[in-house]
Amino acid sequence: MKARWVVGVVVGALVVSLAGPAAAGQGDKIVRTKSLLGLPVITNACAVLGCTVLGSLDVLPGDTTSPSSLFLVRGLVQNTVTWLMSLLGIAAVEPDLPVGVALDDSWGSSQASVAVLDSLWHRTPMTYYGSTAWQAYFEQPASAIVRLPQTHCSLRATGGAIVAVIDTGVDPNHATLAAVLTDGYDFTRDVAGGDEVADAGQAPASLDGAYCVNQASVAVLDQASVAVLDGTQYAAFGHGTMVAGVVHLVAPTARIMPLKAFTADGQGYTSSILRAVYYASLKGAKVLNMSFSRPTSSPELKRAIDNATGNGLVAVAAAGNDGQATLVYPAAYSNVMGVASTTNADTRSSFSNYGSNLVWVAAPGEGVITTYPFGSFAAAWGTSFSTPFVSGGAALLAGLQGGASYSQVSSAIARAKTLTSDLGYGRLDLYRAVQYGRSLWPSAPLSAVPASCASDGVDWSAAP
Repeated sequence: MKARWVVGVVVGALVVSLAGPAAAGQGDKIVRTKSLLGLPVITNACAVLGCTVLGSLDVLPGDTTSPSSLFLVRGLVQNTVTWLMSLLGIAAVEPDLPVGVALDDSWGSSQASVAVLDSLWHRTPMTYYGSTAWQAYFEQPASAIVRLPQTHCSLRATGGAIVAVIDTGVDPNHATLAAVLTDGYDFTRDVAGGDEVADAGQAPASLDGAYCVNQASVAVLDQASVAVLDGTQYAAFGHGTMVAGVVHLVAPTARIMPLKAFTADGQGYTSSILRAVYYASLKGAKVLNMSFSRPTSSPELKRAIDNATGNGLVAVAAAGNDGQATLVYPAAYSNVMGVASTTNADTRSSFSNYGSNLVWVAAPGEGVITTYPFGSFAAAWGTSFSTPFVSGGAALLAGLQGGASYSQVSSAIARAKTLTSDLGYGRLDLYRAVQYGRSLWPSAPLSAVPASCASDGVDWSAAP
């Protein structure tokens, strides 16, 4: 029996100790020491103050030997923070902000998303670069708008890098995604993998927070083997799988690293996001997809992203769904490409944030067909789903030149279709971006051309 589910917006993340996972919350603090040999410094301070060091945030999970200078600390009361800051060796302290923003769907997308899926006749499973997917998934309007078929078939670029997706995790058994997943991690449970399906049984939490997974609306179709998920505890369930599906649509031969920093009820903490950013950098990711936002900057988040981009990563983040000219983070950082949402008619989506100091480019974000847990597919609205079009584009460029810099990749992405000035360089045009990339790296490899490029009756070699 066909089931449908319409949901609103979300977020999440959690924390871990050196010895294993720790319960999140309780006013934890993120503490940076001035030295990489900071564990003795903060441990000695906590011996005096009665606090507890839960673990390091800037090393790989389970690594107890590498130097670290960033720690999660429990039990620091506010009136001791100033005293701690005066200690020799303590550089900074900031709160581990809880996260849990749920936005209402106020743009009428819910019924529209159902209509989009109901109108799709091409639900036949087809082969897509070695995986199985709906035909409607890779022949959807958004693909044509960003000129994805021409990019794959004429410019022969399909990706060759690792894209780290910091989100709610990914369904590791989805037939469309399973073959391209690599080196994931679940920071909410402190286990390897990044599987979000286990969250289907998670109890809700009640936290107020500052991060928002930027999902305006989603409708899920053809869930033959799963009950309809309802309630706030599942507000973000499937979000990561949907984001990963768009990355795979754009860059089908790129690898996807699922980093689970958000839970199904949309709850989490800054510390989990920090751990995920450092993990991506240490494990060899090239592109960082962040389909979440917060209204204020975090010094440690900025530092983590600076570290990542300094190590060659390309950072991409959602501009947010408040429909305002505002700044949200990490999209507003100067070394992050902020992504707004556009309609299929190349106008700004009513829900999308905008502004030249926030948005690098825009991409389709309405009625995007993508993967969903349990072998399903979904139509989704929100800047969350515009963002992976750009992340996927960055992966296409990294497939041409593995050492491509942020400046080179962002300059290529900026070869977009000009719209209004509040949408940055305009709407993403993957053909122009990759064409520019091939001009930078004329000896870049050519991806294999799939049979679909010849069988669809279109001469992609004549693409404009």
